[in-house]
Amino acid sequence: MKSNGQKSLFIGSQGQNYLFPFILVSSLFFMWGFAHSLLDVLNKHFQNALDLTKTESAAVQASAYGAYFLMALPAGYIARKFGYKAGIIVGLILFAIGAFWFVPAVGINTFWAFLLGLLILFCGLTCLETVANPYTTVLGPPQTAATRINLAQTFNAVGWILGPLVGSVLIFGNESEKSIFELLQEALQKVFIGAGSIVENTVTTAEAQTDNSALILPYVGLGTLVVLVLVLFLFTKLPEVKADDDISDSTLNTSSLPLIKQRHFVLAVVAQFLYVAAQTGINSFFINYTVEIEELQLKELQAGLLLGLGSMTLFAIGRFTGGMIMRKVKAEVLLGTFAIINTLLMLFVTINHNRFGVIALIACYLFMSIMFPSIFALGLRGLGEKTKTASSILILTIVGGAIAPMLMGLIGENSMNLGFIVPLVCFLYISFYGFAGSKMKQQKL
Repeated sequence: MKSNGQKSLFIGSQGQNYLFPFILVSSLFFMWGFAHSLLDVLNKHFQNALDLTKTESAAVQASAYGAYFLMALPAGYIARKFGYKAGIIVGLILFAIGAFWFVPAVGINTFWAFLLGLLILFCGLTCLETVANPYTTVLGPPQTAATRINLAQTFNAVGWILGPLVGSVLIFGNESEKSIFELLQEALQKVFIGAGSIVENTVTTAEAQTDNSALILPYVGLGTLVVLVLVLFLFTKLPEVKADDDISDSTLNTSSLPLIKQRHFVLAVVAQFLYVAAQTGINSFFINYTVEIEELQLKELQAGLLLGLGSMTLFAIGRFTGGMIMRKVKAEVLLGTFAIINTLLMLFVTINHNRFGVIALIACYLFMSIMFPSIFALGLRGLGEKTKTASSILILTIVGGAIAPMLMGLIGENSMNLGFIVPLVCFLYISFYGFAGSKMKQQKL
């Protein structure tokens, strides 16, 4: 009998096997990863297609991540009142509506129409994330909650890889005589070897692809996938794990305390807000940072390929290996260490707007990978029946993604590298949370 093997991750206290529900719910992580990473292509696309400034294009993130502020608490209420499955169904319906709205939005062809679609779509994602993140943590032993959520987030990372890749190809378009893989190879050579003398047979991307109709195919395709998954969930019975089975710490349980007195949770709220702010800001202006380096002479499509197949691949590797490393290293120690490394990388990016800065920017994705799920799991420890409410509050903090891009766009309007001071400050706080703020302390009422 395997008690410490892979299967033990999904065995409940009464011997229930939660492997299939875990796999099904993990598919949601892939879809919202894909939807999130498409945003990073939209920023530069709308700058070209609608003649927006960097600060104005950041309204893409403001609309999308603002949905978390509007919908997180209602999503938490749905989960508490009607259960995990109901929250998933509502989320998928809104997700599909938002995706299909891009068809009439292209006809309207104004910025607000696209922002409305993103707002609806991300209201759906809010429901999904509010439910799916805590649901993965209760589908097995409490002590392996951080490992389980990191494993689920691996599927999310795959979505993050494919989003910029598919988005760059379909939205920016390839006007070069070279194949996508040749363009990627060329970009890698320029960044890592410094081969800046490569001759390109391309037209400028801003001239090549400014038609918003390019947005229809990726979003209609995504909406169709969501509908198929919705049908699957409608006909699948999911176990409703009781509050008594929610995340707890075997040596210290503080579930009787109100959330405002749960120090590790309150500090997690701040850490999660800043993490999402940092990740979203870096994603949003990765392409801008890269194409503005004159010595590289990269096009938006090539920068998007670097983001999808370079940065996001490291992100996925980090998610996959992070869960395994946490079997040997405490989640809070790994979180603090990775945050310190990213603080230093952001300092390098801020003062070096060159190919070495791009390398540092790509590397930071490896160390960002475990942050969201780790903060989430550490913040929910010992909360018992308050887990669903706490989860909805943590999801609400994703609104941080609406603020950082605008601030970074404003600071980096003339020189994009300066804007990366914002994620630097965010990672500095996250390192504090990992090493000190995440510690649970028994307190008296």
